[in-house]
Amino acid sequence: MHESREHLQTLTEIRSLMERSSKFLSLSGLSGVSAGLIALGGATAVYMRMRTGVFLVARDYQLETYTDADHSSLKQFLVTVAVLVLILALLTGTYFTIRKARMHKQSVWNKSSQRLLWAMLVPLATGGVFCLALLQYNLIWIAFPVTLIFYGLALLNGSKYTLRDVESLAYCEISLGLISLFWPGYNLLTWTIGFGVLHIVYGLAMYYKYERTTT
Repeated sequence: MHESREHLQTLTEIRSLMERSSKFLSLSGLSGVSAGLIALGGATAVYMRMRTGVFLVARDYQLETYTDADHSSLKQFLVTVAVLVLILALLTGTYFTIRKARMHKQSVWNKSSQRLLWAMLVPLATGGVFCLALLQYNLIWIAFPVTLIFYGLALLNGSKYTLRDVESLAYCEISLGLISLFWPGYNLLTWTIGFGVLHIVYGLAMYYKYERTTT
């Protein structure tokens, strides 16, 4: 009986070592929370802009009544907000990830993190270019669900190199993006739920599941 327990413990340790060598486990739940809060801030800025001047009617997702100057101004504003949200989310996410890695005496930049980065980079870059094309043709509101869909695909593609819980978030993002395609006029709301609320819920769940007991 004692030998069986030792064998089981040995197998558990071997499995843990193999998982650590093949998966990037330093993702922090606080990264998700911070990204969600930043996304909420960006969504609020867009909402306030859409409620003023020519952007009063947010449901006019095709923007057929807007002039070329209106289109240009809105696109510039949306791109600026998106870039700021992305940069701030990356900075805070990197900070919390490095913080967690140091607490566990692990390296952040290794083969696992490189595989994870590459797996997510291709769908994200493809989605980014696709969104730029949508903005070019003034299909502004379609760009909102597209970001959710490609982000979900990136998470799904990268989930095999990190915590499997990421897969659940990926399916939620993809599903929300697909629903948003057929729910015009509420794309900003679904985007806010996807990048804001879901990130906060996921981040808190991951923090209490993996980090709270070790901090």
